[in-house]
Amino acid sequence: MATITKRGHQQWQAKIRKKGYKPVSKTFRTKARAERWARGIETEMESRVFQDRGKSDSTCFWELADRYLEEVLLKQRSINEAPYRLATLRAEFERQALSSILSRDVSAFRDKRLAIVSGASVRKEVLLLRRMLEKASKEWGYFLPHGNPVSRVSIPKEGPHRQRRLDSFEEEEILQIAKEYGGEMYSLIVLAIETAARRSELTRMKWDDVDLAKRTVLLRDTKNGEDRRVPLSIRACCTLRDMPRQLRGRVFMLRPSSVSQGFRRICRRAGVNDIRFHDLRHEATSRFFEQGLSIMEVACITGHKDSAMLSRYTHLRAEDLVPKLDAIAR
Repeated sequence: MATITKRGHQQWQAKIRKKGYKPVSKTFRTKARAERWARGIETEMESRVFQDRGKSDSTCFWELADRYLEEVLLKQRSINEAPYRLATLRAEFERQALSSILSRDVSAFRDKRLAIVSGASVRKEVLLLRRMLEKASKEWGYFLPHGNPVSRVSIPKEGPHRQRRLDSFEEEEILQIAKEYGGEMYSLIVLAIETAARRSELTRMKWDDVDLAKRTVLLRDTKNGEDRRVPLSIRACCTLRDMPRQLRGRVFMLRPSSVSQGFRRICRRAGVNDIRFHDLRHEATSRFFEQGLSIMEVACITGHKDSAMLSRYTHLRAEDLVPKLDAIAR
C-alpha cells in the first residue's frame, strides 16, 4: 500500500512497501502526480513486472559519461575522437536522469547536430550514446523503463568511404616540407606509407622489436588486440637506420595527437588539401595491391580481419591497372 506524505512546499513523497520488493519512493511537486506514480508502480508489482528504476531516476547523464570515459573509453587501445563525441553528448544530456531520456530527446539532438556537422559525425555520436545506454542497462544495473531510446531513432547512414590517394607530386612536397619541419615527422610519414601501420602503432613501436637484419618490425598491442609482425621495405629500413636511436625504448617520442597536428601543419605548408595522416594507411594498402600482393598477404601486413573491411581501405588507380591489362592481352 502506498503512503503519500507532504515533505515541504510543493514536495509530496510517495512510498510503497510491498512484500517481495524493496521499499521504493519518489518525490513529486503535486499530490496528484505522486498518487498517479504510486498506482502505476503498484500495478507493476501486482503483475510481477516491476523493476526498480530508482538508480536510473537518481543518476544524471553526466555521471554515466564520467564512468564510461573512465571504465570504457580510456581502456581502449585507440580512442581517437570518442572523448570529443562524449563531450558533445554530455553537453546535450548532462542534467537529465537516465530514465528520462526518451526517443524524442535523441531525435531532437540528432536533428540539431545535423544542422551543424556531417551525417557521418552525427551517426558516430548517436551510436556512442546507444552503446553507453546499452552498457548502463545490461551491465551496470540501470533500468531504463522505455528501453534504449536510441533503438527507436533513425540513425544517419554511413557516408561514402574516403578515397583520397596521394599523387607523386604531393608525396614529394609533403616529405620535403617534413624534412624542413624537423623532428620525427619525416620518418613517421615514410614508415606510414611503407608499412600501412596506424598512427598509434607507430608511436608505440620499440627498438627492441625492430629487426633490420630480417627486415621486420613487431607491432604490439594493435587495435584488434593482437601483435603483428610487419615486413620492412628497403626504404623503411633505410629510414630507420638513419634515425638517431637508443638501445631500448620507443622509436618515436611523439604522442599520437602531436603526429596528427604536425601532419596537418606540414600539409598546409605543402599546399596539399584534404589529406589526413590515416590516409597514409589507405595509400600504403592500395600500393600493396598494385604491387601484386594477394588479399591474404596484404591482410597479414595491415592486420585486417576480413576482406570486406580491407576493401574500405583499398582504392586502386585505374590508370595503374592499364599495363596489367596490356600484359594479359599479350
